Amino acid sequence: MRWRMMPVRLKKLIGTLMLIVLVLVYALAATTIAVARLAESGPLVHLGFFLLSGLLWILPAMLIIRWMVKEPKPRA
Repeated sequence: MRWRMMPVRLKKLIGTLMLIVLVLVYALAATTIAVARLAESGPLVHLGFFLLSGLLWILPAMLIIRWMVKEPKPRA
């Protein structure tokens, strides 16, 4: 449980790196799926996919940010 006592600055550094990795991996995955599956689809399908995939990355990013800003528990 030592990770709960991690200093806020270190958590923010780790969280920032995690967000960068998340965005890069997610963008590559979404682009790969779009190229592989949407080649023959119409513009409305493209719009729907990119609208959904453009918003979906926010959920894991919110969890990372929530973890980053959480204050460490005081030592008892």
